[in-house]
Amino acid sequence: MRKRAFHIGCLLVSVIVALPALAQEGHPLTGTWSGDWGPSITERNHLTLVMEFDGDEVTGLMNPGPNSIEADAIALDVTNWTVRIEASGQDDGGNAVSITAEGQLENLESYHRTLEGTWREGGIEGDFLLTRD
Repeated sequence: MRKRAFHIGCLLVSVIVALPALAQEGHPLTGTWSGDWGPSITERNHLTLVMEFDGDEVTGLMNPGPNSIEADAIALDVTNWTVRIEASGQDDGGNAVSITAEGQLENLESYHRTLEGTWREGGIEGDFLLTRD
């Protein structure tokens, strides 16, 4: 009887330890994403984007630090896993510029999923690729 209770106890401990591994990791955009964007292969701009879902909306901060930009809106369309990001920033001269990114989420089953698409900042259009860290 003791041996059987021991085996049942070991089984319960194993299940309890394994449960967190099976738990969902939350909203697909939540986390720190890094990569770059630019109009050509040779002209690239480093980009870090931190996004968080608060239960109602996704918020985001581009390039955290002294010159960070807070996203005005981030929308995820789960029917086709597309993302739209809108923000207002400044160019090197301090002039206001509109930032819009539209992309596709890929590798959803991976923690290190990617977001790839078109980036528009001011009058410049290019592509971007971000990977969740």
